[in-house]
Amino acid sequence: MRSSKGNKNQLPTKNYSMRTAWPVLSFPEAKATYETLHLWTQIVGKIKLTKLPWINHSWHVTQLVTPVGLTTAVMPDRSCYFEIEFDLVHHQLLVKTSTGQIRSFALEAMAVADFYFNLKQLLQELDIELNINLVPNELEDAIPFDQDYIHATYEPEHAEALHQALLRVQDVFTTFRSGFRGKCSPVHFYWGGLDLAVSRFSGRTAPRHPGGVPNLPDWVAQEAYSHEVCSGGFWPGSEGFPLAAFYSYIYPEPEGYKDYPVLPEQAYYDDTLREFILPYEVVQQAENPSATLLAFLQSTYNAAADLAQWDRQALEINFNGA
Repeated sequence: MRSSKGNKNQLPTKNYSMRTAWPVLSFPEAKATYETLHLWTQIVGKIKLTKLPWINHSWHVTQLVTPVGLTTAVMPDRSCYFEIEFDLVHHQLLVKTSTGQIRSFALEAMAVADFYFNLKQLLQELDIELNINLVPNELEDAIPFDQDYIHATYEPEHAEALHQALLRVQDVFTTFRSGFRGKCSPVHFYWGGLDLAVSRFSGRTAPRHPGGVPNLPDWVAQEAYSHEVCSGGFWPGSEGFPLAAFYSYIYPEPEGYKDYPVLPEQAYYDDTLREFILPYEVVQQAENPSATLLAFLQSTYNAAADLAQWDRQALEINFNGA
């Protein structure tokens, strides 16, 4: 483990030009890196879970996209405030404290168990308490972090491409979020599903969610879906859905939702997921990727809000009845 403190921890700079093109993502090629990174982010996310008071819909546990990766933002501990950041440009895991200390180790091919023990040692050096549930959430056949020597792949180019995609998706999601004056989530990264999401709420309560998410207490899902919600998101793919894609859904789903016409024409309703899906490559290859993604988010929201009879005039900014 590499460790450093204070101003000694100066990272080299990379010559990244400002690119408007969206990166190519391939789940089959990047699968092993995504799975390892997913579990690393779960470890860090669970630390945040133990440090902050509960905020509705689990919004306190999420991570945020930064110019170089993902961050927990500030968390309190007994003797300081601290932040944990995945730097996916320089490939470092950093912990920064309010006392001016910085510790880091390289992100490279490393088993999940080794990542956990490296981070545990680093936090001990900073006298930061670590006490998390070691079983991953939302995954079937989950291996405790301290026993997982199976997931150990980290290809920098795959992590970099994912980060570049997240930056562009966040930009579009933030624009979409700005059109809503009702209750709306931040644009944030859920480490449970490895997805970036933004959610709009009607303000009305919803039927009790059935739960049943693997390795997640039912009450967490029930609290998350306590009120009517329309969510749009992005994830890089999974074993069960091996394709980078955007999604949009409403809970509870109104009658006729899946048959509502949406944009662009490549978008479709998945009966198993009960979500509208737009493959990432459709956006990535579009002449105007941002406009294509905005059309998907807006048209699927229109389907949800119209069929569920949301008070759109009250909830939306510059509502025009569209």
